[in-house]
Amino acid sequence: MLNTGCNSHNNLSSSKIVITIATLNGPSAISMVQMMQDSVFSDSAILKFIVKSEPNLVKPLVLQEQADIAILPTNMASILFNLGVKYKIAAIPVWGTLYVFGEDSTLTGWQKFKGKKVYLMGRGMTPDVMFRFLLSQNGLKADKDFFPDYSFPTHLELGNAVAAGKAGLAVLSEPMVTLANFKNPKVKKLLSLEDEWNREFKDTVPFAQTALLVRNSFAEHHPALIMDFLKKYKESIDWVNRNPVLAANLIVKYKILPDTALARKTIPGCRLEFKEAWPMREGINRYLKVFYDFDPAIVGGKLPTEDFYLKR
Repeated sequence: MLNTGCNSHNNLSSSKIVITIATLNGPSAISMVQMMQDSVFSDSAILKFIVKSEPNLVKPLVLQEQADIAILPTNMASILFNLGVKYKIAAIPVWGTLYVFGEDSTLTGWQKFKGKKVYLMGRGMTPDVMFRFLLSQNGLKADKDFFPDYSFPTHLELGNAVAAGKAGLAVLSEPMVTLANFKNPKVKKLLSLEDEWNREFKDTVPFAQTALLVRNSFAEHHPALIMDFLKKYKESIDWVNRNPVLAANLIVKYKILPDTALARKTIPGCRLEFKEAWPMREGINRYLKVFYDFDPAIVGGKLPTEDFYLKR
C-alpha cells in the first residue's frame, strides 16, 4: 500500500482538507503518478493515496465510505450503485488493457481456442467476463468448447504463473502483460480484447473498462475541489502519455513497478485517456448493457439510472 499526504481522513485539525483516493496498482495508479509527486493539491487540500492490488481490496473502502475518490472496474461500480452505495462515476480514465497472453502463436482467431484451457483471474471479474463474452459472440461456450481455469485468482499470481510456464494461456491486464514478458520473453500478447471488442461493435460501444468514482457527500460539500481534481487528473494522464521516461521514474519511485525500462514499455499498453462520464453516459450504459444482456448479475441485476453519473 502507498500513502502520500496526511494520514488522517479529512483531518479538521489541519488547515487543509485531505482528499483520500483509493486506486489500483497498475494502469490506474500509473495514471496518477504526477499527482502523487506533489501531495499538496491546492491552498486548501492535500491528496492521500491508498494503492491496492485488486478491485476487491478497494471495494470495502467504498462500501465503508472511507475513500473520497476511488477507481474500480465500471461493472463493479454499477453493482455497488445498485446496492445503494453513495458514489457517482465522474470519469473513465483507463480503457482496454486486457490481452490474451501466452506462447502459442498459432492462436490467430477465436476458433483456435476450441479445446484450450485458458487461465482467468477471478470468476466474474472483468477479464473473465470480457473473455467469455467475446468467445460467446464467436460461437464458443465455456466448459464445452474451451475450459476456464481460475487457479490463480489475482493479477500478480496469474502473471507470475504465465512467466514461469505454469499457465500456458491466460487473459492478463497491463502492466502484468509487460512484466510477464519482461521475465519470460517467450510469452507474448496474442490478442487484444479491446481490438476484438471494437471489431464486434465497430466503435458504437466504448470499452469503458475502469471508472473514477466520487463520494456523493464529498462532491456536494466540495464541488470546486472535485472539478479541480478532475482537471488536474486529466493533466496527469496527458503528462504520463507525453513523458514516458519521466513517468517511468515516478512509477518506480512509488513502487508500482520495479524497473524503469519495464515502466516505460508498459505505458502505451495501459491506454490511458481521461474522459468525463456525464457527456458519455449513454455510451457507458451501452457498455454495461452488453454485460447485462450476457448476465444481469455482472452489473448488479439492472442498468444504473442517470444518478449513477456525476453531472457537470
